[in-house]
Amino acid sequence: MNQDNLEHSRQQRLEIDRAARWPCGVFIGTSLFWLIFGSVLAIAASIKLHDPEFLADNAWLTFGRVRPAHLNTVAYGWLSTAGIGIGLWILSRLCRAPIEDSRSLTLAAVLWNMGNAVGTWGILRGDSTAVEWLEYPTYAAPFLLVSFAFVTLAAVNLIRRREPGHIYISQWYIMAAFFWFPMLFFTAHGLLVLAPVQAPAQPPINWWFAHNALGLWFTPIGLGAAYYLIPKIIGKPIHSYYLSAIGFWTLAFFYAWNGMHHLIGGPYPAWLITASVVASVMMFVPVITVAINHHFTMVGHFKKLIYSPTLRFVVFGAMSYTLVSFQGSLMAIRSVNHITHFTHYTIAHAHLGAYAFASMTFFGAIYYMMPRLLQREWPSRWLIRLHFWPCAIGIILYWTILSYGGWLQGLELNKDTTPFLEIVQLTLPYLKGRTHAGMLMTFGHICFAISFVWMLIAHRQERSEPTLFTKRKPSPVNS
Repeated sequence: MNQDNLEHSRQQRLEIDRAARWPCGVFIGTSLFWLIFGSVLAIAASIKLHDPEFLADNAWLTFGRVRPAHLNTVAYGWLSTAGIGIGLWILSRLCRAPIEDSRSLTLAAVLWNMGNAVGTWGILRGDSTAVEWLEYPTYAAPFLLVSFAFVTLAAVNLIRRREPGHIYISQWYIMAAFFWFPMLFFTAHGLLVLAPVQAPAQPPINWWFAHNALGLWFTPIGLGAAYYLIPKIIGKPIHSYYLSAIGFWTLAFFYAWNGMHHLIGGPYPAWLITASVVASVMMFVPVITVAINHHFTMVGHFKKLIYSPTLRFVVFGAMSYTLVSFQGSLMAIRSVNHITHFTHYTIAHAHLGAYAFASMTFFGAIYYMMPRLLQREWPSRWLIRLHFWPCAIGIILYWTILSYGGWLQGLELNKDTTPFLEIVQLTLPYLKGRTHAGMLMTFGHICFAISFVWMLIAHRQERSEPTLFTKRKPSPVNS
């Protein structure tokens, strides 16, 4: 590529980032608020599991309200809000097309956050729908519906205006996520909340949605970000485009069937459960192809993990995707499910997917995005380290403690001779360990928020007058 083409490409990226600054920046910035708020709710719910008297005098802060408020705040407030911002920016970059109407997307961000605020307030005041993953009251859904309509239209418009040429695998994943999520959410919301189907049909629909919220919404955004960022940072093409296509289509085909394995032992047709078990085991195909692709792309470049926080977070997330998927497929096997079902082992598995994979990948994407949206570097490498290590160590401890404790819990639950109270007492040390691990992760989130706010304040100062931030030599944290 000659010098003129390089300069044109640089100017094009600057224009794309400038157009994305407000809409994507608002989505990302507000997601951090929900991350911190959701973390506080998570610690409160976790403490209540081993200390039921904690905050028990306030009806708004009972476990039955705090726990679903935490789940929905993290799912829709943090992961979905950040995922929308990341997905739109990557699409814009890969389509080489600036976002046309940033005002409508900024309005979409405002509406999305209003929906989260109204929904969380509704749960805490006692208006929960009592449908897991869909606890937001009905008056919160219209905000999310209108907001996501703007988002989907903007994504389609970017694809329509893309420069002729190659369609990247990241575009496949992100566009699929933007189509899958509204179909999942509003179908399940209609059948379980607005016009509920009869009771026996509710659990299959609920698990169809709850399982696919991770697998067909957060997972495609996370994998799309990983497929974009890993080659981008190390300066090397993805190992195999054909493997990435196999991974995408097998995920699309097999994952939608997975949710029914959570109903093993329930009053449902054997074929329904068996089909889900088979599809869950077949998930080894997309997982192995993605793992091979990511590993062989990184071969020869692992030393760059020392210097690039984006790469550190994203590679951690990619490795966690492989682990959580293998674990999920094994949990679908009846002999294993017989032990792990209704235990804290399942909670450990859920956090490995939603946090170790999706959240850590999103953290890495934000570390790459923001310097390009704001045209300046992150202010402190130490804060970045204080974000990564507590979160990485915290989620490893969380998963290990609850997986081991949950397995012991499952073994004891299957013994007719063990009193239930003894099993409860058996789990208490592991629940306390869960709380400590959660506090460690929350400390990392606070460091992330401080770093983000510091970056915004420094950016505003830089526009008005030179400060020490403009005189500092930029640190190669995203090299």
